Amino acid sequence: MPFPLPPVTEAESGLRADAWLARRYPAFPMATLRQLIASGALLRSGHPCPKGERVRPGTAYTLLREPAAPPTLAPNPDLPLSLLHEDDTLLAVDKPAGLDCQPNTPGETDTLANALLARFPDLAGIGDGPLTCGILHRIDRDTSGLVLVARTQAAYTALRAQFAAHTVEKHYLALAQGTLSAPGRLENLLAHNPRCPGRMIDATRWHDAKRPMRAITDYRPLRALKLHGTPFTLLDVTIYTGVTHQIRAQLSLAGHPLLGDQRYGGLQLPNFPRHFLHAASASFTYPTTGAPLTLSSPLPADLAAFLR
Repeated sequence: MPFPLPPVTEAESGLRADAWLARRYPAFPMATLRQLIASGALLRSGHPCPKGERVRPGTAYTLLREPAAPPTLAPNPDLPLSLLHEDDTLLAVDKPAGLDCQPNTPGETDTLANALLARFPDLAGIGDGPLTCGILHRIDRDTSGLVLVARTQAAYTALRAQFAAHTVEKHYLALAQGTLSAPGRLENLLAHNPRCPGRMIDATRWHDAKRPMRAITDYRPLRALKLHGTPFTLLDVTIYTGVTHQIRAQLSLAGHPLLGDQRYGGLQLPNFPRHFLHAASASFTYPTTGAPLTLSSPLPADLAAFLR
């Protein structure tokens, strides 16, 4: 049975349907409401509402179904939390390998977001969804290093705008298979593999790839070494875009997979249980003062010991 929605007011005229719907369901993340519209559940005068619809007074809108209850985030004080920077506006966390940034399933509590909420309850509700907890960007579970967290919604909005404009400079340390003797740049259109979930592919080679995303990665060789007779190169990698698995996928596509990266064809060693990738630093504009700021994360003990 359809759910009639309150009429569009004059002040709301011209709003996108997702933004207008968010005023009716403020507890729900925008992504949930957009998915609801994309599924055809929002009706305009009895017909599915087109994507990008601008609402107008006098038009009747109804929902075929209401959005599902938003997930909730539980604090977990038992998880350790290592801070690199802390003030009233911003946190920088040194995330260990083996820890997800945010829950992937309902009720999950062993993530960075759960640890943050336990120590900083004021992070509840900051971001674009109930599980965001102020986290501005994510790094993979088995990638270690710097994660930035906003402590106010204003700081979150301002810093997310910098990420969207590709003005946040992120540096990683990566150990890639093969010999790379000169700096270079990798440019690809990456997409989620429709036949193998959890893996990124070169969208130009797959006719059924959906929503390709432009990824640009710069790298600079730091050190050459050999493991079991196989050459490797330690790289300083810089990215401005933030596509899923960007560094891992692009280096693999170029024939230089990361050490330990089983998903993208990297060499596996019994004494090294994860891929060699560390988020080393991020440079950006501080949201309240406009001053440039660089925050760094030291190489963790397991990677440092491996290089020694």
